[in-house]
Amino acid sequence: DASRCPSDTLLFEDELEKASNALLARAWSPGWSNANKALTTFINGPLIEYSKNRRKADSATTSLLSPHLHFGELSVKKVFHLVRIKQVLWANEGNKAGEESVNLFLKSIGLREYSRYISFNHPYSHERPLLGHLKFFPWVVNEGYFKAWRQGRTGYPLVDAGMRELWATGWLHDRIRVVVSSFFVKVLQLPWRWGMKYFWDTLLDADLESDALGWQYISGSLPDGREIDRIDNPQFEGYKFDPNGEYVRRWLPELARLPTEWIHHPWNAPESVLQAAGIELGSNYPLPIVGIDAAKTRLLEALSEMWQQEAASRAAMENGTEEGLGDSSESVPAAFPQDMQMEETHEPVRNNPLPVARRYQDQMVPSITSSLLRVEEEETSSDLQHSAEESSRAEVPVTANAQQNVGVTLNERMLQTTNRNAQTQYNTTMELRNVAEDSAVESSSGTRRERDGGVVPVWSPPASSYSEQFV
Repeated sequence: DASRCPSDTLLFEDELEKASNALLARAWSPGWSNANKALTTFINGPLIEYSKNRRKADSATTSLLSPHLHFGELSVKKVFHLVRIKQVLWANEGNKAGEESVNLFLKSIGLREYSRYISFNHPYSHERPLLGHLKFFPWVVNEGYFKAWRQGRTGYPLVDAGMRELWATGWLHDRIRVVVSSFFVKVLQLPWRWGMKYFWDTLLDADLESDALGWQYISGSLPDGREIDRIDNPQFEGYKFDPNGEYVRRWLPELARLPTEWIHHPWNAPESVLQAAGIELGSNYPLPIVGIDAAKTRLLEALSEMWQQEAASRAAMENGTEEGLGDSSESVPAAFPQDMQMEETHEPVRNNPLPVARRYQDQMVPSITSSLLRVEEEETSSDLQHSAEESSRAEVPVTANAQQNVGVTLNERMLQTTNRNAQTQYNTTMELRNVAEDSAVESSSGTRRERDGGVVPVWSPPASSYSEQFV
């Protein structure tokens, strides 16, 4: 009984998880009833201005339904039909803004389902790019960059604010997800699988199909994805998605007193402004770890190297000096950092041939096999022995003289029965073996054999091949 167990002995979370879980509990209310409330609130409120506010980094401008969809507290069909009902009502009223908002929201829902289509038809989409030439891209394996990105210490305010919100709430606005992932892939040029793995570990709505589609899109791995040589400057993205700096000030309190003019590029602010705001770059807020101009130059060099390696590999395959499988082949990806690797067991695999043989027999068409022969031989032997035991039982004598005569008669009958049964057992065994050999020959030629009750396919491999392959 759980009620008898002291609550202080139940360790549902350790000390390191309490602070994070407290923030998550403050931001989210799980459960289907809360999910229905969130859906109703969104449809009757923010949905009508979804198209106008979708570019704002403030989380209140979106539906916040993705965690509920991920955990099955809401169904996609229910969301779709309720939004469609609202769309019909607004269409009858002539509400153009509402119709545009509904179309954009349903497009987002459609992209979620499209990610399922991509993953179903390309099961490896979470492991390697869909465009074959990107397997030659020289990713930068730098765990220092990766750590700075995770901790929100890159020196770019919009990126850092997004990463700190992700850690605190387990959620990010879709525009901010694009900003931080594009910075990760294009500016830092870290392997996109690292970023996808971190999103999987931290997002409440972490979804393998959606995350794989998003990271493939950002890294230019989709035929209709972003241009691979395109770099989004976080400074200009800040002007677009957080023009007043409210989002940055909320998640970066060290920059809260910085004027809006410099909030998205504090490294350009005059020294007097930084001192008035209490900011010391490189001390309480980092300098940019990578310059945008330097990142563009390095990206162009990496792309040039990628095209050269792809051309060399294609030429080698055409000349026959290299064996390959085209786009399905893949070079060894960059290993995950040590703190992100999953524990592996190094115990040797124990092979048990008996279950394998059993599974093999379960899939066979019923026929006469060597194992069935052994069973029938054992049954025949046991029947003969049982018959001999029954026939050897002495009956109660009536008189002393009759007892001797009965004993002689019984001995003679036992001798005759044993000889007759031995001959029958030998004949039966030979007939069964002949049938098994005939069925093995017929199975190799794909023929059918007539039996009592109709024509059935006979498939029984030779005993030698069975023992060598499956035992």
